[in-house]
Amino acid sequence: MSYTAGTTRSISVSEERRIQMTSDSPNRNPSVYPATLVIDYEDSSRNRLTVFFRVVTLIPILIVTIGLPSILIPIILMVLFRKKYPRWWFDFNLEVTKFSTRVGAYWMLLTDEYPSTDEEQTTHLTLDYPAQGELNRWLPLIKWVLAIPHYIVLAVLLAITSVLVLVAWVIILITGKLPQGIHKFLVGVNRWLLRVHAYAFLLTTDKYPPFSLD
Repeated sequence: MSYTAGTTRSISVSEERRIQMTSDSPNRNPSVYPATLVIDYEDSSRNRLTVFFRVVTLIPILIVTIGLPSILIPIILMVLFRKKYPRWWFDFNLEVTKFSTRVGAYWMLLTDEYPSTDEEQTTHLTLDYPAQGELNRWLPLIKWVLAIPHYIVLAVLLAITSVLVLVAWVIILITGKLPQGIHKFLVGVNRWLLRVHAYAFLLTTDKYPPFSLD
C-alpha cells in the first residue's frame, strides 16, 4: 500500500480499509491488524506561517490532550474478571485515540489542519471492537512486558522522527511542500505506535503487533 500518492489516492485507500474492517464488523479480515491508520498526503502548497509557528499553536491543544483521563486499570479489571470490554469504554478510548493521533499528525507537520476534537479531517483511524470472550483474561497483566521489544524499536524510530520533523520544518518553509518519503515514514511510525498502543494499553486486541511501518 502506498502513501506517496496524492490526497485522492490516500482517501480511497482509507475508504477501502474502512469497508474491509470496521469496529462493528463480525467478518473482519484476519490478515489485517485490528488497528489501522491512514493520513492523507497534502499535495498542495503548505501554509508556511502555521508551519513556522507550529510549536506555539500546539500549546493549547497539548494542554487538552494531557488532561485526558486514563482508564487502563478499570479495563484490565473488567477483562480479567468479566472477560468483557464495555462498549462505552471502547468508544471513549477510540475517540481519545483519534484525537491524540490528529494532534500527533499536526505536530509532525503531516497536516496544516488544526486538530479537531470530533472531525476526522485527514487522519483516518480504525480499531476493531473485541467481541465477547475474544480477549484472553490473563494477557492484560503481561502485555506491557511482551511489548518491550517494540518499545526499544520505537525509541529509535521516535529519535529519528524528531530529527525528520525538524528537517521537514525547514524544507516546508523553503519549498512549501513536505517530501513524500518523509510523509510515508512519519505515517508508518504513527501506525506502529497505534498498533502497540492498541495491544498493550488500550487492550482492544490480543494479536501481537507486527514489526512494520506498513
